[in-house]
Amino acid sequence: MAKVINVVLSGGVGSRLWPLSRKEKSKQYIELFEGKSLFQQTILRNRLLCDDILIVGNIGNVHLSRQSLKDLNISSYTEVTEATPRNTAAAIAFAALTVDENDILIVTPSDHLIENDIEYNKSIAEAIELAKKDYIVTFGLKPTKPETGFGYIQINGNEVLGFREKPNLETAQEFLEAGNFYWNSGMFCFKAGIFLNELQKLQSDVFVKSKNAMEKKTNSELPLKESMLIPSISVDYAVMEKTDKIKVVKAKFQWSDMGSFDSVYEYLKSKNHPIDKHGNMVIGTDIHTEFLGIKKSILVVTSDAILVLKKDKSQEVKKVYEKLDMLGLKLV
Repeated sequence: MAKVINVVLSGGVGSRLWPLSRKEKSKQYIELFEGKSLFQQTILRNRLLCDDILIVGNIGNVHLSRQSLKDLNISSYTEVTEATPRNTAAAIAFAALTVDENDILIVTPSDHLIENDIEYNKSIAEAIELAKKDYIVTFGLKPTKPETGFGYIQINGNEVLGFREKPNLETAQEFLEAGNFYWNSGMFCFKAGIFLNELQKLQSDVFVKSKNAMEKKTNSELPLKESMLIPSISVDYAVMEKTDKIKVVKAKFQWSDMGSFDSVYEYLKSKNHPIDKHGNMVIGTDIHTEFLGIKKSILVVTSDAILVLKKDKSQEVKKVYEKLDMLGLKLV
């Protein structure tokens, strides 16, 4: 009998949340969200909706996902461990190749903050019904502001009219005013076999080389040599933007990909984290801090690094991360 399986993608780095997020402990494992990590919240949110859990991670963080699951007293799950990151098309292919072709996969990143369980459960139920009819389902979220850090989906009912890249502020405002552009959540739902058929048709090199790597894996671990041959391409480019089987669920739950300090700021503010009268926030220390002459700024403190940024410059933290990484510093 076909199962519903939560595929949890846990291989991201979270470079826009440096210095909190590091290669050795990326953002999905930081216990900043009411005592739990985003990874743990993802597992708990989907556990009652699904029959099984399948974790797709990488060799660098598999110990973190295992410990996170152990802390939740969860011992029944399946792993696929990537030898090297090959982006989401391959990661989802690995999951689909692990299960029965008629199993329905609910693919969720492990670093998203989702609130309002009732609406979330409704959206998942709607997606499963569409997946049973052999559609490939994505989830669109009604935008609440002209966000430049997310991709967008143009929608008419359950039909996808098109995908749009992360826009500039002027274009994001136009999307907001148009009313039929939704944030692209990066969540998906489909039968494993339907996805693999579309991947083979639309991006055959990813399909063939992912399948070859899977055939040569040892236990849960994929081989490095074969993995390096897999093209690194997102599932949006490989399948979602090309398939004629695409449908969208217009979701009403509260969602954020927690991809920047702007998102973290708004979340912590909603949980009554202290801010001063000018909208400045301190993260990571209880040391008394005063801000003079600046507004809506964030001070982030860790044991070996300090970041000071204007809230509206949150997307640019990635440039700092990339610079430090290029210099070979152990700070990333």
